Amino acid sequence: MMHSNIFEFSREHEVMKTPYIRENKSRSYCGVINIYNFLADSFKYNRINDLGYLIGRIFINKELHYFIEGKREIGYLYQNFATSIIDEQSLRTIIESAIGYTLNFDLLTPPFDAVKEVTIFDIQTTSDYMKLRTGKRLGFKFQGDHDDISDE
Repeated sequence: MMHSNIFEFSREHEVMKTPYIRENKSRSYCGVINIYNFLADSFKYNRINDLGYLIGRIFINKELHYFIEGKREIGYLYQNFATSIIDEQSLRTIIESAIGYTLNFDLLTPPFDAVKEVTIFDIQTTSDYMKLRTGKRLGFKFQGDHDDISDE
């Protein structure tokens, strides 16, 4: 998902401390592409309440230099803002890394307390529109999670 606005990194962000940005502060203004992991069935069956998880953000500046913040290999491989230039090959590599990362996600059942009550309306509507959310995150802990799943 590409955002329609331009963003700048906070003053405390590591990118702002690099010589590349210190030479020309306008290089810190970037467009952002968010990479989310959704279940294919969520789109196929129009399950609008299903969750997608942010796995990476691509920041691209006016010089087509890019930096990625993200989970695991997505976040580790693409951190040299001064030398990384976005092109067809780098986009292909990023997409392949994102797909590889998402293949390791397993379907996680919602917490029992989140689905222990249901209304007659929920039962009478199709399962595509029920409030029972589905998400893919087994083995991964995201900020705001309160269960005992550990981050691998």
